Amino acid sequence: MRVLVTPEEPSSELADALVLAGADVVDPADDGASPVCAVVDLTNEVASVLRRARDLVAQGTPILAVVGAENLPLLETEDWWDDLAVSPINPVELRVRLRRLAAQMENEDLLSYDDLELDTATYQATLADEPVDLTYMEYELLRFFVEHRGRVWSREQLLSRVWGYEYFGGARTVDVHVRRLRAKLGEERSDWITTVRSVGYRFG
Repeated sequence: MRVLVTPEEPSSELADALVLAGADVVDPADDGASPVCAVVDLTNEVASVLRRARDLVAQGTPILAVVGAENLPLLETEDWWDDLAVSPINPVELRVRLRRLAAQMENEDLLSYDDLELDTATYQATLADEPVDLTYMEYELLRFFVEHRGRVWSREQLLSRVWGYEYFGGARTVDVHVRRLRAKLGEERSDWITTVRSVGYRFG
C-alpha cells in the first residue's frame, strides 16, 4: 500500500507503525509514484504541517491525520482530513484505517443505487451488471438524481443544475429526458423517478 507521509521525516513512532502496517512510503519527488492515501503527522511540529496538509487537499488524495491527544482541538476547525488516528499509534488500527481510505479512493468514481451503477470516470451505466445505453444528457440527469436522491427538484432547478444556466430550452426538455430515462430503466425501475404534481421530480 503506497502512502505519502507529511512531513517527510515523521516521528519515530509513526515511522515504525507504518512499517508494521505494511505501508510503502513513496517519495514525493517521484512523479511515477501514485499514493493511495496520505498520512499527516501532527504529533510534533504542527503549524507548517497544517499548511502542507491543506495543500494536499487539492490533489484529491484521502488524508489520515495522526495526532497527539493534546492537538485534537486543532482538527475541530479543519476540514482537510478524512480520518484520524490518535497517538500512541496501534499498527493494526493504522493498517485498517489506511485500507479503508484506499478503498474510498478506488470507489470514488462509482455511484450506485439499488442495482444501478454509474461510473463517473468512464460515463458507463449498468443495471444488474448489464450496460445501459444513455445519451450524455440522460447520463448527467440520472447522475444528478442519484447524487441528490430523496429531494424534490422543480423543472427549472433541474434545467439550471444539469443543463446549465446558459441553456435556453424549455421545461419540456426535462420531461422528455425523464420519460426516456424511465423507458431505459425499465418497467420495474421506472418508479425510481417520481413525478411530484405541480412541482417536479424526485428520485428514490
